[in-house]
Amino acid sequence: MTFIKMCGLRDEAAVDLAVELGVDAVGFVFAESPRRVSAEQAAHLRSRVPAGVLAVGVYVRMPLAEIIETAKAANLDHVQVHDLHSGDDVRALHDAGLTVIRAVNTGGAEALTEDFGADLLLVDGAVAGAGVTWDWQDRSALPSGRWILAGGLNPGNVARAVRTSGAWGVDVSSGIESSRGVKDPDQMRAFADAVRGSGPAET
Repeated sequence: MTFIKMCGLRDEAAVDLAVELGVDAVGFVFAESPRRVSAEQAAHLRSRVPAGVLAVGVYVRMPLAEIIETAKAANLDHVQVHDLHSGDDVRALHDAGLTVIRAVNTGGAEALTEDFGADLLLVDGAVAGAGVTWDWQDRSALPSGRWILAGGLNPGNVARAVRTSGAWGVDVSSGIESSRGVKDPDQMRAFADAVRGSGPAET
């Protein structure tokens, strides 16, 4: 079954609904964004996430020490980092007890061939968090194995995206919002239903 991460959650209602919908992971954004939360807010929301659902901190342009400090303050064991520079960065996060999702943008396609030793790879559009789709139809240019597709996904296109790209998982934020940073319950439900009904990825 396709792994689902709903990202940019900022309030109890959105977290509770995501859990109710059976998503596999929820994301809390610490980067500059309308979806940004503080470590204190994330810790409160994290307390509502049951065992078996990953709670992920999302970071862009933040020093490793700050990532580690924030993740610990928010009681997060998983971090998604959009600008890792080397395997040394990943090792530093691992040494701090963190599971690492390495996020790369399709604007730097060469990054897909580099292995930094992260636990998971997430492939976003050219601009992280912009909610813009990219060409995931050329599977020869995509990773193999377990990887997460992000960038412009919504209830109307996610089933086709999964089938076409072969992605193991999907990540959504703006595609389930009524306005920037505000999650829409109906869109959240529709997205989960669309993914669950997408069937196995094409081979």
